[in-house]
Amino acid sequence: MFAYQIHKSEEEAIVVFEGDLDIESGEVLEEDILPIVSEYPSVRLNFGEVYFVDSSGIGLIIRTVDELREGGRTVKIENVRPEVMEVFELLQIREILGEDVFE
Repeated sequence: MFAYQIHKSEEEAIVVFEGDLDIESGEVLEEDILPIVSEYPSVRLNFGEVYFVDSSGIGLIIRTVDELREGGRTVKIENVRPEVMEVFELLQIREILGEDVFE
């Protein structure tokens, strides 16, 4: 199951993900979350409650970060659990997105 919360301030939107980031969560990310956070100059993606990411989830993360940055947004990924970071490292997500994205 996938859920999210968006915490907003004047300058920043923080998206707290909960559950698995996979093909089933892709539609929610692209259709529900992205239009909301695209209005903010800074976006934080909090992965503290994400325990599983599959290849489609990785693709979603890359597309989301790229789209937000192309729109002039600053994007940070934070609180990545060790088991998810292991997948990120295996697939070289830090190299693809840049070290500056991760906190």
